Amino acid sequence: MAGISDKPFRSLCRHYGAALTATEMLSASLQVQNTKGSWLRGVHLDEAEPRAVQIAGADPLMMAEAARMNVEQGAQIIDINMGCPVKKILKQAAGSALLRDEALVAEILKAVVAAVDVPVTLKIRTGWSPELRNGVTIARIAEDAGVQALAIHGRTRADMFNGAAEYDTIAAIKDSIRIPVFANGDITTPEKARMVLEQTGADGVMIGRGAQGRPWIFREIQHFLDTGKQLPALPSAMVHTILREHVQALHEFYGTYAGLGFTRKHTAWYVAGYAGALEFRRGFNVVEQLDVQLELIDSFFTELDKQEAAA
Repeated sequence: MAGISDKPFRSLCRHYGAALTATEMLSASLQVQNTKGSWLRGVHLDEAEPRAVQIAGADPLMMAEAARMNVEQGAQIIDINMGCPVKKILKQAAGSALLRDEALVAEILKAVVAAVDVPVTLKIRTGWSPELRNGVTIARIAEDAGVQALAIHGRTRADMFNGAAEYDTIAAIKDSIRIPVFANGDITTPEKARMVLEQTGADGVMIGRGAQGRPWIFREIQHFLDTGKQLPALPSAMVHTILREHVQALHEFYGTYAGLGFTRKHTAWYVAGYAGALEFRRGFNVVEQLDVQLELIDSFFTELDKQEAAA
């Protein structure tokens, strides 16, 4: 399972081995839902199944209506976000802010489950803070409400993305409920995925930031879990091909103006770790035409190929 931010990236991740990817989190506000940005982040009928949409909000009736609307538009799974730690979401009392109000969590989950005839899943953190690590209680509430699967990030909201994820709480949650559990947080290698699965007893892992610039990580993890062996590192020529495909897809989907921002962000993730990446990004980030972006990408990887051949 993967939390992925845009349609072209979701498509790449599915192609390179992800079992399930969800849309970027969508506000349950009907005013926001009707914007172009929300439509672009939402589910589209040409996507591979199952089509999962993630929604966030703090009002049970509004969340139920948002779930119904997305199912009408093609969603086959509704995923509820109660794990986002960013301030703009917390100001709406949504995301991980809900972990402080267990009664409201129950109301929201029951309302959404009753509103749709597709599976409802939930993403949480281990709690609001180390002093209020109530993930087990929230998990039991979710199961009682009819939620069919649960993903847990191994940090509290107070932790944000700082420090290391902890997995003992995820293990305790797995022991306390019967529905499938997905472990999330700091899973960036096949070895780490196996370690987390063994430590938590989870049914699967959820990959977020670990897939940035590496949509093939899902295939690597699955192969390692199946065989105990690492796949060979992806040749730079293949990374070149995938990045080119991704950049073109971003421009086609978002248009030239918005596409530029997305391509700069994703390209930085792809080239991180390669020699000359910093200098490349400085030039790449000031370019405003797709054809020039592709030329720079081609030149960068052509030079890498020469270096690899000479090594």
